[in-house]
Amino acid sequence: MTQKTIKIAIVGGTGYTGVELLRLLVQHPHCELRVITSRKEAGMGVAEMFPNLRGRVGLRFVEPSAAALNDCDLVFFATPNGVAMHDARALYDAGVRIIDVAADFRIKDVALWEKWYGMKHACPELVAEAVYGLPEVNRDQIRNARLIANPGCYPTSVQLGFLPLVEAGVVDLDHLIADAKSGASGAGRKAEVHTLLAEAADNFKAYGVPGHRHLPEITQGLTQIAGKPVKLVFVPHLTPMIRGIHATLYAQLTSPVDLQALYEKRYAGEAFVDVMPAGSHPDTRSVRGANHCRIAVHQPQGGDIAVVLSVIDNLVKGAAGQAVQNMNIMFGLPETTGLEQVALLP
Repeated sequence: MTQKTIKIAIVGGTGYTGVELLRLLVQHPHCELRVITSRKEAGMGVAEMFPNLRGRVGLRFVEPSAAALNDCDLVFFATPNGVAMHDARALYDAGVRIIDVAADFRIKDVALWEKWYGMKHACPELVAEAVYGLPEVNRDQIRNARLIANPGCYPTSVQLGFLPLVEAGVVDLDHLIADAKSGASGAGRKAEVHTLLAEAADNFKAYGVPGHRHLPEITQGLTQIAGKPVKLVFVPHLTPMIRGIHATLYAQLTSPVDLQALYEKRYAGEAFVDVMPAGSHPDTRSVRGANHCRIAVHQPQGGDIAVVLSVIDNLVKGAAGQAVQNMNIMFGLPETTGLEQVALLP
């Protein structure tokens, strides 16, 4: 399918990922927004809630309706975890393509998913059908997919950072370390004490050290790449900023390797992974609002530890932008269509 108008629905359009999808899709030359749902805000104009969309989106939020969703080519689920799995079967059977930006279909081991997400999976039979939407790894499968499990934000930054090392087999797979920091928007658009201004501003803390639900997703992806089990220590942190993820990754080298050349070669054909010049230190603002992952590699003092710096915007390459990238691949469009925005500075 090429150069056609894609009829789009967004289920759960009131969160940060939802409004980011809207921002990107209204600029996409081949998309027509048909339906934006919200049970709580049904009847409200989308631009009333999100004034940045005034003059660009004239739709109102509506209650989810099977008839309206079935009339679309593609449905994005920008909903909390545990929502898409209840509606996916009917849409799938109706021939509608689905991109779930939440975690319902990311982990192939359903029992493991249930353990980490604390609920019974409502649609386990579709988990095997879902394609994990990391284009730099699964592009060929994405082209023919009917259901995409869009990767998480931390998993995107960490997997893209480790990918060339793991793929090349030049690091100790039993002792990978990911030290990652995220802005507050990663927690979603809901009222919680830990993201209040007085709690999060002028503050910096780790969380989920005993275990974070993105750990099995990252480990699953790296294990697929390596073809053997991978052990990872993953420690996320909350930083006093709105957008952005900075992942500092550590791996012990087992073979001599030119890190810069390895990364440049692996990502030479990737539009949205930027391997920076040797000695660089990418910052999160360099990807703010853009669908890029910027990566720098270091080997301190010429030792046997590789240090990889990976930055993304958690709402773009870590969520909505990657979802649009996957949509482009699914519908035979150039991958960069609608995603060529320059990052915002300052």
